[in-house]
Amino acid sequence: MPSIRPLPPELINQIAAGEVIERPASVVKELVENSIDAGARRIEVDIEMGGSRLIRVRDDGCGIARDELVLAVASHATSKIGSFDDLERVASMGFRGEALASVSSVARFSLTSRYEGQDAAFRIEVDGGKLQEARPAQHPPGTTIEVRDLFYNVPARRKFLRAERTEFAHIDDLLKSLALAREGVDIRLSHNGRPVRLLKPARDEAAALGRVAEVLGPDFPAQSLRVEHAAAGLRLSGWVGLPTASRAQADQQYFYVNGRLVRDRVVAHAVRQAYADVLFHGRHPAFVLFLELDPTGVDVNVHPAKNEVRFREQRLVHDFLFRTLHEALAQTRAGIAVPESVHAAPMAGSGSFEHRPQPAAAAASWPMSNSQSRLSLGVREEPLADYATLFGEASARPVSWSPPTDGVPEQGSDVPPLGYAIAQLKNIYVLAENEHGLILVDMHAAHERITYEKLKNGRAASSLRSQMLLVPLSIAVSAKEAAAAEEYAEPLAEWGLEMSRSGPSGVVVRRIPALLEGADVSQLARDVLAELAQHGSSRRLQELENELLSTMACHGSVRAGRRLGLPEMNALLREMEATERSGQCNHGRPTWVQLALGELDRLFLRGR
Repeated sequence: MPSIRPLPPELINQIAAGEVIERPASVVKELVENSIDAGARRIEVDIEMGGSRLIRVRDDGCGIARDELVLAVASHATSKIGSFDDLERVASMGFRGEALASVSSVARFSLTSRYEGQDAAFRIEVDGGKLQEARPAQHPPGTTIEVRDLFYNVPARRKFLRAERTEFAHIDDLLKSLALAREGVDIRLSHNGRPVRLLKPARDEAAALGRVAEVLGPDFPAQSLRVEHAAAGLRLSGWVGLPTASRAQADQQYFYVNGRLVRDRVVAHAVRQAYADVLFHGRHPAFVLFLELDPTGVDVNVHPAKNEVRFREQRLVHDFLFRTLHEALAQTRAGIAVPESVHAAPMAGSGSFEHRPQPAAAAASWPMSNSQSRLSLGVREEPLADYATLFGEASARPVSWSPPTDGVPEQGSDVPPLGYAIAQLKNIYVLAENEHGLILVDMHAAHERITYEKLKNGRAASSLRSQMLLVPLSIAVSAKEAAAAEEYAEPLAEWGLEMSRSGPSGVVVRRIPALLEGADVSQLARDVLAELAQHGSSRRLQELENELLSTMACHGSVRAGRRLGLPEMNALLREMEATERSGQCNHGRPTWVQLALGELDRLFLRGR
């Protein structure tokens, strides 16, 4: 067996580079983050051949003193932390002191810097890990780093580089993501001597939203909600896309923790649950969100690339994100203009289990007269009668309306957001006129959402009935999941799911919610326990119940082909304005669209 011997520093740095430097974009990330930590207000990035030939980053930051230039490219040398306490509360983008040493070991590297207050600049060069002495140079206050011939001495890594266009696209995407979090920094990007992107600093919220539009597209601001909420030592701000503006891929999801772009399973799970009731199957929301918390509450020393974090209060963060986004999306009523800012309701607490939601306030966004408050749409009451047997009398009211006596608006009255009905098209769509032009409503989709929300509110306001299993069901689970069953036994019982631990890796289910009769009890228990063990909370029971209520609402709503009168159509419009999430049906499809008068004029070439 070969004898044990220490590795040479050059080889150590190349091994570290394999973890930190994956492609040219990784180099740009490390260099630009260093510029941000140096307080730069302007950063210029010059790229040649997708970064394989040249990466040059200039900044106007504080610079590096002459006697510290050699330390700047040494392994594990940094000015950002100096003790374990500093590591526990990292506030800078970088902190490990590995980036420059790793980059300089796999490229021809030069660093020129002029420290603030000094009259001269100095330059050092590193070629394949071999450091040369510092010498005077001409340079304004700040730093310039040049990385040439990346991976020239590691041919195996160079073979993995993609086409020039692909590598540059990764660099462009990276800079756009950094620009979202640092809206006050001027960022300029050029490729092969040609300016490609200029991200000017944003001085106010409108300019910041303009930068968001430049990154996510010009349509995003008009199809997003502004979110601003703080509770329990956490603060969430940013923009979330409307469900109707969802995407086929999760390519426009930017989540920042204390200014650092991260990808985290807890965050992804909370966002997915917040959108679960309004997003079309297989679609993904777009968002730019910034979470701020005490640096001691998050561990950023998880992955060499620093794109993963670990929250110390994982359950609290998950519940905070879910509740904030869930409440924000609940305000998206049909016909209501997107608010400038959505302030979520305060958190009910930092409990570890997602408790039963309280009934939403039925505050109508437009007053309904007595003659327009109810609607008869031939509701199928069979499934609703089945639902009524599961709850008390308070929630057993049929979800239907009585026909109003008059559907004509009073003279001189203001026009409500969805206007007044004027016709029905093919017994499927309701056509209405409002101040902006023409409204089209899918009457089945709209009525389905209204019915669904009423069923959910009725369930939340009533005691949930449960059903004892004839024979208790024993299930083999992991030890972690068995411990979760024991820890969360009480909140699970509130949902009607009674289970107890039967050993190191087993549970026994004795009771389930009556609403879920016929469900796969074994799979249900495993799903719930898996979420509890991983995230500290679970909405699986609620999601299954919502699926059943959604089916009931679908079958209990007015069908396409049903002829409606004007009073009935107007009553449906008023109910839409008063119902949360009425912009989408239970399956995420839009319930209404607005055709502005200008759009109609363009169809007929009016004014040309």
